[in-house]
Amino acid sequence: MHRNVIETIMGGVVLIVAIVFLVFAYTSSSTGTVGGYVVTAKFGDVSGINPGSDVRVSGIKVGSVVDAELDPSDYTALVTISLSDAVKLPTDTSALILADGLLGGSYLELQPGADEAMIEPGGEIPQSNTQDAINIIKLVMKFVMGGGLDTEGSAGKSSPQTQP
Repeated sequence: MHRNVIETIMGGVVLIVAIVFLVFAYTSSSTGTVGGYVVTAKFGDVSGINPGSDVRVSGIKVGSVVDAELDPSDYTALVTISLSDAVKLPTDTSALILADGLLGGSYLELQPGADEAMIEPGGEIPQSNTQDAINIIKLVMKFVMGGGLDTEGSAGKSSPQTQP
């Protein structure tokens, strides 16, 4: 009977240590959403972008994706972004969906423009300033099937041979 009490107490201690570790890991990582103001952007394809995905400027996390939904009027993807209050974006800012390495996830990269006017909270990055996600599988398949080489380019040319 005495042994069961000790095992129960040790099990409780292990659970408490695990919970403390998880809370510490979550608060010290940058996985939480960034508080601040909200901006939207329209894309043709947002493959790999989900709520919680990073939003970066020059490789630095400045926000996160809050929501991605289909706009039924024109069948584009409407992405809602939460940005830090310290980051002010010009109205000519570009938004690109990039891969974080070959096998990594995707993130949203913002490239600020040079306009004097800034995007207001609740504003939108125009679709003309967005670049959709690049599908690596489609690019590889295009290259494998022969669509990646230019027949008139340097890969298709051979040097002329002279006959004696």
